[in-house]
Amino acid sequence: MKKIILSFALIFYIISAFSQTALKPVKIDNLVTVSLPVGFQKKDTLGQRIYSANALYGFMTVIAAPNEKNNTPLNKENDLNNVLKKYITSIQGQSGAGSSAQHVRDTTIGTLKAKVFTLKNDDGNGTIQLINFTLLYTKDTTYTFEYVYPAERKDVVKTEYKAYSSSIRLSPQLQRNDQYLSNEKALPVGKIALYGGGALVIILVVVLVVRRKKKLSLS
Repeated sequence: MKKIILSFALIFYIISAFSQTALKPVKIDNLVTVSLPVGFQKKDTLGQRIYSANALYGFMTVIAAPNEKNNTPLNKENDLNNVLKKYITSIQGQSGAGSSAQHVRDTTIGTLKAKVFTLKNDDGNGTIQLINFTLLYTKDTTYTFEYVYPAERKDVVKTEYKAYSSSIRLSPQLQRNDQYLSNEKALPVGKIALYGGGALVIILVVVLVVRRKKKLSLS
């Protein structure tokens, strides 16, 4: 009972303090901008840029991982779909046996196609952590937007998460042919490999974030 009372007290405190933690636009590169809390951290690791910040309800991470320069361009939308599906499968597989990708769906950001899903991490001891993902693939860079929070906050994160996810802005320079070349939607002839050398780096960072935020709680 004490935990329930403390949880409600913390929620009311967070709601009252929300106006003090407004998100501010951050330029990830010349093509992508997203809003993060003031005091975010930036790291350059193995050629990628990682932005992270604690918000009121959750933890935000943005990863911009450059793709291999010698990659064969994706030809069709189905090729892009396959690449994004493999990213999701890899992230789920590397996050542990208790992880599952849920609510996988397509979305659009500007003129580009992206994938949105929630990764559920269950440690088997009653602790459930959720990560809302947005995956955006371009021929040069793969962008991963994450929002990590404990399952207990599922009903109170909506406003903050919406402010974060809807703040993603793309330069007009990014167009559909920065993802795939043809408008045709026929199935690819051969198997589609996982394009983007940044994929492994993204997965490793995701695993580290998951482990690091396992202890994220309402206390």
